[in-house]
Amino acid sequence: MNPFSPKLPTNLSLSSVDLSEHLSRRVSEQQQEHHYSTIAAEYEVHYSDACSRDYRWRFIYEPMFTGIELAGRNVLDAMCGSGQTTEYLLAQNALVTGLDISGEAIESYQSRWSNAQGLRRSLFSSDLKESSFDCVAIVGGLHHIHPHVSEGLQEIHRLLKPGGHFCFMEPHTGSLPDIVRKFWYKHDRLFADNEAAIDLHALKNEFAQKFTYRSVQYQGNVAFLLVLNSLVFRIPAGWKPSYSRPLMALEAGINRFQGKLSSCYVVAQWQKR
Repeated sequence: MNPFSPKLPTNLSLSSVDLSEHLSRRVSEQQQEHHYSTIAAEYEVHYSDACSRDYRWRFIYEPMFTGIELAGRNVLDAMCGSGQTTEYLLAQNALVTGLDISGEAIESYQSRWSNAQGLRRSLFSSDLKESSFDCVAIVGGLHHIHPHVSEGLQEIHRLLKPGGHFCFMEPHTGSLPDIVRKFWYKHDRLFADNEAAIDLHALKNEFAQKFTYRSVQYQGNVAFLLVLNSLVFRIPAGWKPSYSRPLMALEAGINRFQGKLSSCYVVAQWQKR
């Protein structure tokens, strides 16, 4: 048994509802763990190349962390994968812990980032101390834990210090791209069965007493699709250097006029009350 895997509760007084929810979360995590192991090699080729890194730094990390002092702060890169976000955080001199349920991801993470701590654990049962992080960052991880996003946010709130920031980037509901995404998720082997865009409006209503919502930016168009997500469109990674720069310039221009309806994802910054 993996020592970091969520264990079945031993408390005999646990309600059947709680047990059912626990098992449901575990099944969801196992789906994602198996799914990542299946596509890990392809994923790294397409999402860790120089073009994808440039995209993330410019369009995701800079707006996601704007105004936050990261140097010397404890930051959790939750659902970290092999650590693309950790690279940015370390460059800002943050003290980084990476958390992921996948053993393959954490093995890659530790081999890349010796100056960060990688933990193979579930977000739902991390065993990390309450109020231990100044910032929690998630890039494209929440939509992998559907339908347990709310439980994940409860744990993130627990881990954050008062005044700490939760910074995230996710595909969102209520957009034209999401209509296409729903169809694509069902028919493409690159996506697991339990993936679904987050309902930001519902989550903000649910957590209004626990977070202050500092910023929301709706972004993502041509470069997001053809540069960052070249794997989804089966574009050879070697082609990206020839077109990524003009597409990112075009994306920057379109982003000025983009709103929720036309955007592919949301970048948000919340602060624990």
